[in-house]
Amino acid sequence: MNFLSRLLDEYVEVSDFVVKNIKDVYIIYLESLADQDKINDYILKIIPKSFIPKDIKKLIPAPNVKSIKSYKDLNLYLNTGFTIIINKKQIIAVETKASLNRSVDKPSTEATLFGPKDSFVENYQTNLGLIKRRLKSSNLKDTTINIGKYTKTMCSVLYIDGVAKTDIVHDIMKKLESIDIDGVNDIGQLKTFLINENRNVFPGVKITERPDVITNALLLGKIVLILDNSPYALIVPAFLADFINPISDNYTKALNINFLKILRIVCFFIAIIVPAFYVAVTTINQETIPTELLINLQNQRIDVPFPALMECIMALLICEILRESDIRFPSSYGSAISILGGLVLGEAAVTSGIVSPIMIIVAAITFISSMIFTDQEVINGLRMWRFLFLFVASVFGLYGVGLSIILLFINLCNYEVFNKPYFYPVAPFDLTYLKETLIKSKNIRRSRYLSNNRIKERV
Repeated sequence: MNFLSRLLDEYVEVSDFVVKNIKDVYIIYLESLADQDKINDYILKIIPKSFIPKDIKKLIPAPNVKSIKSYKDLNLYLNTGFTIIINKKQIIAVETKASLNRSVDKPSTEATLFGPKDSFVENYQTNLGLIKRRLKSSNLKDTTINIGKYTKTMCSVLYIDGVAKTDIVHDIMKKLESIDIDGVNDIGQLKTFLINENRNVFPGVKITERPDVITNALLLGKIVLILDNSPYALIVPAFLADFINPISDNYTKALNINFLKILRIVCFFIAIIVPAFYVAVTTINQETIPTELLINLQNQRIDVPFPALMECIMALLICEILRESDIRFPSSYGSAISILGGLVLGEAAVTSGIVSPIMIIVAAITFISSMIFTDQEVINGLRMWRFLFLFVASVFGLYGVGLSIILLFINLCNYEVFNKPYFYPVAPFDLTYLKETLIKSKNIRRSRYLSNNRIKERV
């Protein structure tokens, strides 16, 4: 009865806290989290008012009944929608969660023409079911842990036993257990505790809302984290090649998709280099372009009162503002406003002589190339390197562009995620994982960096 007294003291000002007494049995639940019909069917209709046995657990027809040994467990179950039954010698928790979830819907951030059309929701059990519906094996393991002093958010680490490397699993669990925070509400907050984000501007973990992407990652030997109340999941580790090549490539003919893979790689560098190249050839290395083209560019810039660097920065900043407004506005009219803003601002800027027409073309090519990538953190990383290239090129010209490219490759090669090289499978080179990402080809083996079980299928 000490638990009951403590509950009554701690929940004295909680409006949805309900306590019912049937003889010597106390039924306790939070009205906002529990389903009244389940409480009535599983408990109130079952517990007799005349004779109550010592083991109430045998009476309850609910599919999920837990025995409570500590007050910490009691408090956790109560705040997750369970109904607590307290008898003289027994305390049990009966699952009576109310349905507070939306239905499974189409992916909103990773849309694709082909492939499955379902996506994760905010319910942990639903997300786990979407994964297990695809992976029908007892080798799929999920280890759970509660994170947050107040939120007690359930996080699950998923991996395929015999495929994933156990050292990565242990490393992730160790980091999760060391998290000391008041609460975590989304999977995006959780990733900041897994990797050192200050080492590189590109993401070291992949966030996805697609169950088929998760299934593919698990089969390759990667580790997946799902969090209750979050419609996204984390894939660890993630390499740069994973962000350039989406899972939708697997649903298209190899001959066609390999061209698109090459195109994405080209767009990756275009999004970074083009503004710096423009500034370099128009201000420092003018001898590198044909005379006719140079004269044409200079004629366009006659009425522009700013140097090429300032002109480029203004155009890029305007594009960044339009992109950010497009993200923040409701989808029903956000794109229309950004398109209208781009047309009006671009035309007005050229007409008033603030920027040249060629600068509008450079900015448009840059941002169209970056829009190929759906991950927001990849886009942010491209932005950081774009401005770095731009400033170096404004001082050293094309030599600065070359030095910046070398610095970019050094930075990517030096970055590691869970002791795995980020520029993999290019450096170090691995043909096996190259066929999984940068090239679509027949591949019957797993990467040695991700799994000790190398054979995917036997031929």
